[in-house]
Amino acid sequence: MAKLKSQKAFYAALEAARSPIHSGGHPFSKAWSKGQLTLDQVGRWAIQHFYYIDAIPQQFAYFISRLDHLLARRHMLENLIGEEMPHLPPKRHPDLLVKFAKACGVSKNDLYKAEEHGRILPSTRAMRAWIWELVAFRHLAEGAAGIMVALEGQLPTLYPDFVKTMKKQGLTDDDMEFFHVHIVNDVEHAHVGLEITADYANTPELQERAVAAVRASTEMRWRMLDGIYDSIVARGSKSKRAA
Repeated sequence: MAKLKSQKAFYAALEAARSPIHSGGHPFSKAWSKGQLTLDQVGRWAIQHFYYIDAIPQQFAYFISRLDHLLARRHMLENLIGEEMPHLPPKRHPDLLVKFAKACGVSKNDLYKAEEHGRILPSTRAMRAWIWELVAFRHLAEGAAGIMVALEGQLPTLYPDFVKTMKKQGLTDDDMEFFHVHIVNDVEHAHVGLEITADYANTPELQERAVAAVRASTEMRWRMLDGIYDSIVARGSKSKRAA
């Protein structure tokens, strides 16, 4: 019979579940980090990523409504405020991504009309739907682990290389503010995610489900990048060879 892991062992298991398919190892991320993507290609990534993150404020709000522990609600509310920044509306994370996309040659209309123009990939739709599943239907331990530990926990180590590369391509720190806020803030968000997950995963079974949610989320993000890579990079390479 499985035993309840200590907090230290549980944290280690959650973080270990994120490592095997960390997005930094994906061919798309590697190509981006090495400067092998044009700003046009990065802008097309932004279209997919915008669809994925645009609903996150509503998703987090729904998740907060399910949390029955005051401290967990406060932590998630701070995270939600970070996404929405109600005292600084232009700093909303989706709006920061709009600013970045514009620097890559993609208009605000391109982002907001992407779905009705048929530009959203199935794997991107699946990623957004998975977040809804986590916040609305899965156990609270799975939701915190699958979002904050698995996904937010990747960005502080993923985005710095992108920033270095794009600076060489002529983008400014202001253009890339979307990445900077995640590099700074998501270290804390991931740690808070560990705390909330441990708070709610109070049985061996729930601990196992939380670890499984981390694995599932990292795989979903990997598959989303598969779709983006196939659409933006691999398909373009095939077209060049055919020409």
